Amino acid sequence: MKLGDKIRYLREVEGSLRGLGRALNQQELVRAIEAETGGKISQSYLSQIESGARPHLTNTTRQTLAGFFKVHPGYLVDDPEGYHPELQSEALGMATIEDKLDLWLVDGAEKFRRDATLKHALLTLARHDKSRDCLLLLEAVIETPGLMPRLMEVLRPAKSSAVSEQETTGALEEAKTPARKGKR
Repeated sequence: MKLGDKIRYLREVEGSLRGLGRALNQQELVRAIEAETGGKISQSYLSQIESGARPHLTNTTRQTLAGFFKVHPGYLVDDPEGYHPELQSEALGMATIEDKLDLWLVDGAEKFRRDATLKHALLTLARHDKSRDCLLLLEAVIETPGLMPRLMEVLRPAKSSAVSEQETTGALEEAKTPARKGKR
C-alpha cells in the first residue's frame, strides 16, 4: 500500500471513530491535528502526500501524523514492492472464509482494544463457529425496522439496582457458551 493510500485510510477510520460516518476531509484533519497535538501540517502538503507528488514525509510530519493517528511511525511509508500483509497461508488460499473472517475480527478487536465492550464483542464473534452467519444475521436485524431497538431493550436493559453488571455479564457468558463449540 502506498503512503497516500494509508493516509486516506487513516482519515476514513478517524472519521468513523469520531462518529462522522465518513472520512475526515483534509482540512478537518489539519484542524484536528493542530487542535489536538499542536502540530502543523498544511492542507496542500497533505494533498501532495496523498496524491503521491511527495513520496516521503519529513521526520516531523511523520511523528505528528503517527501521534495523531496513534500508529507506529514506521507504518507511514510505502510498503515494499510485492509486500502482502496477509498471512502466507491466506496468500496461498489455504484459509477458509470463516478463518479469514475470524482473523479480521481478531485484528479489529486489537485495533479497538481501548473499547473493552467492543473488543469483547468482536472476539466473541470471532470464536463462534459460524461467524459469517452471525454477521449476516446482524445485517437482517439492522434492516428489519424497529427490531434492533427492541432487541437492545430486551438483551441489554438499563442496569437496575437489583441486578449488578457482573451478574449480567456472567449470565451472558453462560448463554454464549453452547455456541462456541470448542472453537479457538
